[in-house]
Amino acid sequence: MDCKVFYHDKCFDGACSASLFTRFHRECIRTASQYSYQGLVHRAGALFDEADLGDGENAIVDFKYLASPRITWWFDHHLSAFMTPEDEADFRRGQADGSQSLRRFYDASYTSCTGLIADVARERFGMDTRPLEELIYWANIVDGAKYESASAAVEMAAPAMKLTAVIESATDPALGRRLIPLLTEMPLQQVLEQEFVQQQLGPLMERHWAALQLIRDRATVQQGVITFDITDQPTEGYNKFIPYYLHPEATYNVGLSKSSFRVKVSVGTNPWTPRPASELINLAAMCERYGGGGHARVGAISFPVDQEQEARAAARQIVDELALGRSATAN
Repeated sequence: MDCKVFYHDKCFDGACSASLFTRFHRECIRTASQYSYQGLVHRAGALFDEADLGDGENAIVDFKYLASPRITWWFDHHLSAFMTPEDEADFRRGQADGSQSLRRFYDASYTSCTGLIADVARERFGMDTRPLEELIYWANIVDGAKYESASAAVEMAAPAMKLTAVIESATDPALGRRLIPLLTEMPLQQVLEQEFVQQQLGPLMERHWAALQLIRDRATVQQGVITFDITDQPTEGYNKFIPYYLHPEATYNVGLSKSSFRVKVSVGTNPWTPRPASELINLAAMCERYGGGGHARVGAISFPVDQEQEARAAARQIVDELALGRSATAN
């Protein structure tokens, strides 16, 4: 039987979650003879196509809930895990009656979905996760933006940081499918040294430094909010810590970018801000009002590629709200 794993694409935690789930399922569940992978991305419109579901088991990790009896496993940690109240009600019913309590897991207190899967695998199924400590550690660092400094995040000396850059910028869906089986089978440095990864890394680092310069040229700061618009320079991704590297004094960041499938409003909180957490605005709740979501400290909204003006309008409203929130708190 095949187990098809759907995971948050262009995301280090998404790839790590898919890899750790695969190893857990192979060692503890043992109902699949092979595994296949499909990345999911946040975009305007429907996020799922049930026609993509496999005939065997189907798992979703680090991505929104799908209320379908064909979903065998689900793990997520995002505050905005449910697209509709009906989806959340479906999940709660399955937990209450016990029909899905050992197959669907949600806990927004986790820094990474990888960490959630590891704890469930260890505590509920007896898996030995000690060989995977490096992967779990870095998934928490990357997804929780727990870098020691903006320099560490942007200059990317650690293997996990370079792998994150490769994963977030990949345009070939086959890259994720090649990486995922390796992430729990070898150290991250060894994964980084794979020839197909190195072929991506060189050109990627050149684009990384070019993106830093582009954002340096475009970014402005007002009332503690960094803003920039690079929609005229389409990109599949950029290092989201660049704005704080350039403007460490700022509290929030609102960036507009464009890729092959969406216009994206990225909203973030400076991980190194000295402001207490009690004064910070919940960005997931803010983004949900525009059809997006995320975490309390970082979120995003996706618009169709032909709706740049709508995306700019949303970004302006968010900038105004963040600036007002900061001023109101400061006063």
